[in-house]
Amino acid sequence: MMRGEIILENEKCRILIADDEPIERMVISKTIQNYFEEELEIFQAENGREAIELFQKNDCHIALLDISMPGINGLDAAEEIRKGNPACSIIFLTAYDEFDYAKRAIKVRALDYLLKPSAKEDLIAVLEEAVYLSRQDFTKTNVPLYSTETEGKDEKPEVVKNQILTEHIREYLETHYMEDICLQDAAEQLHYSDAYFCKFFKQNFEKSFIMYLSELRIEKAKELLADVTINVKDIGQKVGYRDSSYFTKVFKRFTGVTPSEYRYGG
Repeated sequence: MMRGEIILENEKCRILIADDEPIERMVISKTIQNYFEEELEIFQAENGREAIELFQKNDCHIALLDISMPGINGLDAAEEIRKGNPACSIIFLTAYDEFDYAKRAIKVRALDYLLKPSAKEDLIAVLEEAVYLSRQDFTKTNVPLYSTETEGKDEKPEVVKNQILTEHIREYLETHYMEDICLQDAAEQLHYSDAYFCKFFKQNFEKSFIMYLSELRIEKAKELLADVTINVKDIGQKVGYRDSSYFTKVFKRFTGVTPSEYRYGG
């Protein structure tokens, strides 16, 4: 299979976990195995150099990288990985809430940037998104996600009062949650650099953009499920999920039941 090609239906999605802490790698690996079962094939690396080698050797689709590693760090490793595979999903894990880290993460077109200790729900949510993207057309993901035009603008939190921007974000998501949107779309529409918006969102919503958007969509789906005249598949599309099976999987993760079971009290 060529790099960046869509994964076939029965093919496992390959993920690389890179962290210099063995216990951390084990915990993350177990978490992924318990949730995704046979859907993912996991490879592990203990430093950036090994991460690059294993990712390229096994033609992985997803890279979950710790930023602080000896030798080649996660950010440098991500840049090398991105050069060889422009369509892969890159997710960063770090114990340091540094603005410069967030900026570099955006420049390498990372799917997300999670702070340690990351909540299990946040990790699963972003991995679900990464697996979903790996099975779709990569046209959108090949577009650079970092806006050079907005770099340097409005990057200091004091420029905008937190409560005003927070409300603007909520209003934007309430209006556009049913569309195929991502963090970069929201940042562009609200005229902020991707890096600033990413950091602001995590600080003020206390969760990742993907997690917040997923929760909002599921709450909207619950409201629509009260109307039995609307087909479950149509409800998924109405709240932003083009793939009905993906909608069912996300809904069950948040509620413990499928949309149909929720509708009929199962």
